[in-house]
Formats: sequence, C-alpha cells, structure tokens
Amino acid sequence: MNTAEDIVKDKQQEIVSIAWDQTVQEACLKMVDRKIGAILVEKDGRFVGIWTERDLLRKITEERFDPETELIGDHMSTPLKTASHSTRLHRLKEMFLGLYLRHLPIEKDGQFIGLLSIGDVLRASLIDMDQQLKQINAFVTWDYYENWREGRKKPQ
Repeated sequence: MNTAEDIVKDKQQEIVSIAWDQTVQEACLKMVDRKIGAILVEKDGRFVGIWTERDLLRKITEERFDPETELIGDHMSTPLKTASHSTRLHRLKEMFLGLYLRHLPIEKDGQFIGLLSIGDVLRASLIDMDQQLKQINAFVTWDYYENWREGRKKPQ
C-alpha cells in the first residue's frame, strides 16, 4: 500500500455522508450506526464539509447548542482539506501530523473515492514496514556469519 488509493481500496468502505440541511443529531446517529468517527457533508451533489466526533465535543459545550435542532451545515468543518489518490504513504502521514487532521477525503479525477482516518494510514504504514523487513530478511543471507559468535574467543 503505497498510495492513498491503495489504502482506500484495502479499506473497502463506502463514503458515508449526510445532507447539509439535516440535524447534528441525525449525523451523530448515522455515525454511531456505521461505527465511524467522521461523516462528509453534502450539498447540491458535492461534498462541502466534514463533521467529526471532535466537532461534536467542541459544540456540545456551547450554551444553547441543541443537536436535535441545529443543522449540520451550520456547524461542519470547512473548507475540506483533501489529498490526491496518488499521494504517497509518507506524505499522508505528514499531512495528518502537519495539518492536525484525523480524517482526510481522497480525490481522484475530481471525485471523492474515500475517507481515510489517521488510523487507516498508521495501519498501512505498519504493514509497509513489515513488508520491507521481510524483503530485507529475504535478501540478506547469513551464510558467512553462522558461526561468528563461536569464532570469537572470550577474554579470560
């Protein structure tokens, strides 16, 4: 998994979204039902923002904030920060850390193909490191070093 598109394909999860004129409560219920931490907000057939668990945490402490009546479009995070489908794994990690993000929509040819979480990218990074270690171990032979410990004399 070297690119954002590779991670999206491995994840095999459709994009979950909600219309901008639905309530915060409806968004949260959909997120709980799907067991996700973020949902894209849609208006006129395109994604215009994102709503996350963190957004809820910040808003719920505001006086007079009522999730049952407040529209998600009035409280979503915008503008959307996105990454291209060809963005490499190391660059995705930089984006998550440098932009203080936990979720990142992925675009290909002007269309969104997935939503990655920092956990998705961390998992892909660990899998990548594991594959690299296996390749190194397969490449390196220990033929000449089998007995290197036995060949050394311990000082007496």
